[in-house]
Amino acid sequence: MLTIQTIRDAQTTLAGAVRRTEVVYANAITSDCELFLKTENLQRTGSFKLRGAYYKISRLSEEEKARGVIACSAGNHAQGVALAATQNGIKSVICLPAGAPISKVEATKNYGAETVLVPGVYDDAYARAVELCREHNYTFIHPFEDEDVIAGQGTIGLEILEQLPDVDAIVAPVGGGGLIAGIAFAVKSVAPHVGIYGVQAAGAPGMLNSLRDGYVEELPSVSTIADGIAVKRPGKLNFDLCKKYVNGIATVSDEEIATAILALLERQKMVAEGAGAAPLAALLAGKFPELKGKRVCCVVSGGNIDVTILSRVIERGLLTSGRRCTLNIELLDQPGQLVAVSQIIASCGANVIGLHHEHANAGSAVIGCFLRIDMETKDFNHIAQIRGKLKQAGFKLC
Repeated sequence: MLTIQTIRDAQTTLAGAVRRTEVVYANAITSDCELFLKTENLQRTGSFKLRGAYYKISRLSEEEKARGVIACSAGNHAQGVALAATQNGIKSVICLPAGAPISKVEATKNYGAETVLVPGVYDDAYARAVELCREHNYTFIHPFEDEDVIAGQGTIGLEILEQLPDVDAIVAPVGGGGLIAGIAFAVKSVAPHVGIYGVQAAGAPGMLNSLRDGYVEELPSVSTIADGIAVKRPGKLNFDLCKKYVNGIATVSDEEIATAILALLERQKMVAEGAGAAPLAALLAGKFPELKGKRVCCVVSGGNIDVTILSRVIERGLLTSGRRCTLNIELLDQPGQLVAVSQIIASCGANVIGLHHEHANAGSAVIGCFLRIDMETKDFNHIAQIRGKLKQAGFKLC
């Protein structure tokens, strides 16, 4: 059975293999609480997953190591298993969803693993890994439904208590549940007054639904930019631990996750993947009002975001936070109109980054035209100010 001593043993075992990641104060991001970030995105392999994978592999028998190991993953567990196996001289095979970010696939290969891409999501990769495990007699390293893996992840909770002894609450992302289960068990065993909160993507609320209904449920499908927590079915062991030790779970939309990624980039100079930004997204969206004014630590679980996805996320984050805006204005096609619009926008302090002009359609004035303007703005209040001044000047916004 999982015990606090097991997690302490994991902490000792991992001392020379993983980084003791910093807890940093992030006062620039929100004033609603005293916010700290546990920077597992700066962990070796770029994710907390190395902790559980390394501790699990360290506990294998010589016979199990000799057979080689196999795992399934959306990318981060894959890298953790690959690195841990390679450092211990063990062969590793990793099944990944075919849609996993290229950066994660390549990194897994670079750590020494043989990779197998499987069409579908994590659960499809899991099914294929089980098949290969039976065919070749590999030792299976589960990403979250394993006591040793959970113990490894639980070392994060012990570190937070050591680094931030007066923490009121810890917020962590939830996919299969191994991370939050380990943290919750470790923290509640030592400091039961500390609140533990989980965050799932709205498109993959498996643990939330399971806790609500009282049994482990499997989602028919998942859809989210947070690929690290895109899991159809949470682990039963993790479900039991969450039911006992977790204070609450909330969901966040992809737009809220994108906004949080952008906030970490811009205000904290920190790169986080979707799963890593989910806890912050929940706080920024006010999903846990009981934490207002409290000392809160968010676990930034990983930073392995594909650069092509990052560019799209930044764009979405700019739109959802009011930092980017498009206005459509109906004008008379005559000299001076564009100048007048430009002067109003300039007086409000916005920056025009794109213009598109076209003649009006059949339902408009004969000499009419449409102007589409793309702008960089400060926030939604700034957009409202610009729209108001344009309307006061007699311009028709579509």
